[in-house]
Amino acid sequence: MQGLAIIEESIFKKIGQAADRLQMDAYVVGGFVRDHILGRPCKDIDVVCIGSGIELAEQVAREFDLPDHAVSIFKNFGTAMIKVDDWDVEFVGARKESYQRDSRKPLVMEGTLEDDQNRRDFTINALAVQLNESHWGNLLDPFGGLADIEAKIIRTPLAPGITFSDDPLRMMRAIRFASQLGFDILPETFEALQTEKERLSIISMERITDELNKIILCQKPSYGFLLLDACGILPIIFPEFMKLKGVDTEDGKGHKDNFYHTLQVLDNIAANTTDLWWRWAAILHDIAKPQTKRFVPGKGWTFHGHEEMGARQVPSIFKRLKLPLNEKMKMVQKLVRLHLRPIALSKEEITDSALRRLLFEAGEELEALMTLCRADITSKNGDKVKRYLRNFDIVEVKLKEVEASDSLRNFQPVISGEMIMHVFDLGPGREIGQIKVTIREAILEGQIRNDLASAWDLLILEGAKLGLKPVITAEQFLNL
Repeated sequence: MQGLAIIEESIFKKIGQAADRLQMDAYVVGGFVRDHILGRPCKDIDVVCIGSGIELAEQVAREFDLPDHAVSIFKNFGTAMIKVDDWDVEFVGARKESYQRDSRKPLVMEGTLEDDQNRRDFTINALAVQLNESHWGNLLDPFGGLADIEAKIIRTPLAPGITFSDDPLRMMRAIRFASQLGFDILPETFEALQTEKERLSIISMERITDELNKIILCQKPSYGFLLLDACGILPIIFPEFMKLKGVDTEDGKGHKDNFYHTLQVLDNIAANTTDLWWRWAAILHDIAKPQTKRFVPGKGWTFHGHEEMGARQVPSIFKRLKLPLNEKMKMVQKLVRLHLRPIALSKEEITDSALRRLLFEAGEELEALMTLCRADITSKNGDKVKRYLRNFDIVEVKLKEVEASDSLRNFQPVISGEMIMHVFDLGPGREIGQIKVTIREAILEGQIRNDLASAWDLLILEGAKLGLKPVITAEQFLNL
């Protein structure tokens, strides 16, 4: 391939030499060729050969003096993989496929390079470059993929209806590639997305969500969501999100379209983080607004409690989309629940106790929360946005001051339940919990500092209210 960097060329030369030793044709195909032309980094190399991909992988491993166990073989698929430095190279024999209408699992047979290119999803992924010495660097482009790259177009090699019906996941991939590359989808191809969208029902939600996550991780993820909406796929895969769309008007008063607002928030946060879960928090932060929408005469539209209801919906949405039900989900849930708190602080007189509570409740997610809240400031009124952001600057400065003073980011009351039980010679019980909550609230309100000496008097006072007497002295307590 013309223009390959030296390190890349050495890899491909050795693959070509191995193929020549085995007297088989070998080609680098697909994503690597596309990304090389586009100048995008790519560390995954797909090699197609006319023959056994496993045999070629084993020969290439010998060319690099790799041990036998360096070749990962997948006999059921006829593929093999090796890792060379930080390159992942996969080998497969050229094949052709035929599909049954009720399944996306094809019947696979050995084939020619032409057969292999015919089964590719898009023209930009059907490019092949020969690696054999006799035809080194020859580009095979039977469907005009190079021209489509230059024109920034997503197009299928064969009739799009057949391509998408055969493997419906290709519809998600079409939108994902358009989003990642900033390409347009050819009108005929887009029409097939609309026609064949119901075929996605035979694809597992895990695979659909994997493509959706790749769209979310794009530089401007709203583009992918707008394409999903326009072709009718979004209501099928993410109906909760579609409920945000539309504006109601009563007594001449409307509200913002929360669908487009959320996409703007998503783009805003994407400009400041590549973290998938921060972006999911942006997607879900207003997810319960449709259920909490009310019109109050003389006041307008309200969405009271949407943050709490939205947080409660996060687990069910994650479960349906087959997203992980782990700490990542809990983080998204926390961000959805708290996303109004910093905004409220930016509009009112800020008290230290309110800042302490925000630090306490946000904990490790404070940075994510503040990033989400900044992203959530959307308005066509530029002066209004600037004013809110200036207020946010003040909130963040004060948060840092309180954090530096009280160390509340990972706040835990210095007095534990075990210590309270020791002071009063008690076992676990309701009284212990009551005292612990009172001390925690006093610390958050700034009534006492978060240290043993400051908490002793309050501990004894609260114990006395419950008829409890200490069995140790203050001095002994301070040495616990």
